[in-house]
Amino acid sequence: MSMRVKELLEIGEKQLRECEVEDAAIDNKLLYCYLMHVPTSRLILEYQNILHDEQCDAYFKLLDRRCEGEPLQYITGMQEFMGLPFIVNSSVLIPRQDTEILAENGISVIKENKLNGEELPLKKKRSWEILDLCTGSGAVGISVAKLSGQSSLKLVCSDVSEDALAVARENARKNHVQAEFLQGDLFAPFRKRFRRRRFDLIVSNPPYIRSAVIPSLQREITEHEPILALDGGEDGMSFYRRIIAEAPDYLKKQGILMMEIGFDQLDSVTSLLEETGRYENIRGLKDLAGRDRVVFASLKGEK
Repeated sequence: MSMRVKELLEIGEKQLRECEVEDAAIDNKLLYCYLMHVPTSRLILEYQNILHDEQCDAYFKLLDRRCEGEPLQYITGMQEFMGLPFIVNSSVLIPRQDTEILAENGISVIKENKLNGEELPLKKKRSWEILDLCTGSGAVGISVAKLSGQSSLKLVCSDVSEDALAVARENARKNHVQAEFLQGDLFAPFRKRFRRRRFDLIVSNPPYIRSAVIPSLQREITEHEPILALDGGEDGMSFYRRIIAEAPDYLKKQGILMMEIGFDQLDSVTSLLEETGRYENIRGLKDLAGRDRVVFASLKGEK
């Protein structure tokens, strides 16, 4: 049956609320805009339009997918990060706004030699080789490369998942960023027989959720996002231990390691960095909600 858009949206919002979708009113409208290729700024102008049967059916199919827990971003295939468009699917985590703190400060370090607005006690570099470790969709590395304004910057994105790398490649093309993509477990792709590849900056958003916590997360996460990119082991620290232990062998002089962390992991990750004796300038950064979100460290210079 045919139906006015305003009536259709009222039905859709009600259905999403009954399915306990957290942002029912927002998701409902975004699904319609996605289906009809309408910018959200013009949605109110659509209210009195009449939709035909096939259009209504297509809209209700999207609602069904959202009601079944499929994230909005996987339905639309897109997520904005740092003001840039990124393709997403079930092979990669959906980039979160909290992770923008990692990208923003990576850009600041490159452009201004500053972290969270404060000057770093490091020599400013003219060229950068960057590794986005556990890249997933490529959101962090591609954003840093795109927005840092450094023409001499070289970006490498690596991930254990070839499916994730396929998404990252598409995102690099979409955002007109040149990058190299390598598949392998953490630093495995960079272990050469005679010399190891080294970087000025390593950024990473590794898996850091405790294994036992994962089943209690929202079904949008547990049933749709890749567990491989979430599970940080029994205590959530498995990847930090490996990255922190190995990263010095892949960093150049005064090289920098920046990682996203869980809100309660700063002390544990900081202790790991300190215990190696190979890092300095160790500090944490908070997200917009005031929670610990990123840890920064630079490779200690030779005495």
